[in-house]
Amino acid sequence: MSELLTRIRKKSLHSKIMQPEDTIPFFKNGMDLAWSGFTPVGYPKVVPLALADYVEQNNLQGKMRFNLFIGASIGAEVEDRWASLGMTDKRWPYQTGKVIQKQVNTGQVRMGDKHLSLYAQDLGYGFYTKNRGGGFDLGLIEASGIAEDGSIILAGSIGSATEAIRYSDKLIIEINTAIPSFEGIHDIVMQVNPPHRKPFLISRVDDRIGTLTVPCDHEKIIAIVESKNPDRGRSLAAPDELSEQIAQYILDFFGHEVRAGRLPKNLLPLQSGVGNIANAVVGGMVKGPFSNVNVWTEVIQDTMLDFFDSGKLNFASSTSLSLSESGFKRFYDNWDAYINKVVLRPMQISNHPEPIRRLGVIAMNTPVEFDIYGHANSTLVGGTRMINGIGGSGDFLRNAQLSIMHTPSTRPSKTDPTGITCVVPFATHVDHTEHDLDILVTEQGLADLRGLCPRERAREIIKQCVHPDFKPILTEYYERSERECFARGVGHEPHMLFKAFKMQEYLENHGTMKIPNWD
Repeated sequence: MSELLTRIRKKSLHSKIMQPEDTIPFFKNGMDLAWSGFTPVGYPKVVPLALADYVEQNNLQGKMRFNLFIGASIGAEVEDRWASLGMTDKRWPYQTGKVIQKQVNTGQVRMGDKHLSLYAQDLGYGFYTKNRGGGFDLGLIEASGIAEDGSIILAGSIGSATEAIRYSDKLIIEINTAIPSFEGIHDIVMQVNPPHRKPFLISRVDDRIGTLTVPCDHEKIIAIVESKNPDRGRSLAAPDELSEQIAQYILDFFGHEVRAGRLPKNLLPLQSGVGNIANAVVGGMVKGPFSNVNVWTEVIQDTMLDFFDSGKLNFASSTSLSLSESGFKRFYDNWDAYINKVVLRPMQISNHPEPIRRLGVIAMNTPVEFDIYGHANSTLVGGTRMINGIGGSGDFLRNAQLSIMHTPSTRPSKTDPTGITCVVPFATHVDHTEHDLDILVTEQGLADLRGLCPRERAREIIKQCVHPDFKPILTEYYERSERECFARGVGHEPHMLFKAFKMQEYLENHGTMKIPNWD
């Protein structure tokens, strides 16, 4: 308790301290809840689990349901527990967890996803709860402390916590005493709605334009609960040979662009998504020739610490420390070495088009699939099954100086040793259009699409990115489409529209995408 009291520097709020189970009467069926959290970091843990215990012990499954508005994903021990008890009715804008993902796809949970910078902005506009006036019934915030003026010192992520604090009618604050105070790492900007919005005066990755804490009307705080549950983080497998091949193509491309004078020797600020390929690219940077590098991204993963330790990474701006459990320990153990090299910003800033475009960010993200003209699908398998959500990839890819998408050419299948091709005639769902992407990469090669017309793009993508087992099939599709469309005078971007998804149909019926012909 003494540590908790020390963390709450506004002493009048000490009277709000209570046990997790004491907060249960504050929750009513149908409430709109705004939470902190971005990736499995900085999300409330003890109050949501206490409420889940209450629902389970009193056989209230499906009778206490809530609409959750969170910056991105949270820990599966909370996300899936709530879903399994029927506590999640609506979920925006991103989720991870086997149970909730299944419920999204069976219709038990209503989910919507949107570019994260726009999602955070729209929270401020009141779009998601417009029927109740635009705010939220209750905000649940994990913090590492409360300042003398009642403002909130957030923890290892920001995401949309700033909007949750600002637009919630009442607040429950979890103070996590299992982690250090993160005071000093945040750069908080509280956005003003149009027509009085001002530009973000950011011209360097390490520029700071805001405050260290989130302004808060302390009268809204109805409970403060101590948490001793550290972020478990998210461990990623080590890069495999395939992801390292993809990374090498990207690093070679960077070298080519530097020699051509299109990139400076220290490149431009990097944004790297989540996953093995992203880890491999950053791992390659650790060993590579580029130094004095900066990062402007959404999440800082373990390999970024390697990048710092190599002396080649100067500074990183993000909205979340998306580290593994061992990564957090490493960060805390070397706090003084890292704390002055990292800044965490609200995702409305980290993902905003304005600084991304001004800084000339190089964006790198992984899709589900892309098609022969350069449209990419990041969210829906087969065009219908939601995985997690679009996240922030579109924020970066649409506005970056270089927009790169990387994926294996095929993904494993139980019925075909080659697998399922990730390069298709027509993407089954389009999250990123052909107008947004510059470079597509698989372990087969890199396709530079800049300055190419659609027909040139198709030939380059098939030549460079497609697995050899599927190259003849896609070549035949394109060439036949070209002939038929030219004959009808409709050949700017040739397609056999009613055959474009034949490979997916064949997979459904025969267990392989290797169709015998296009007839």
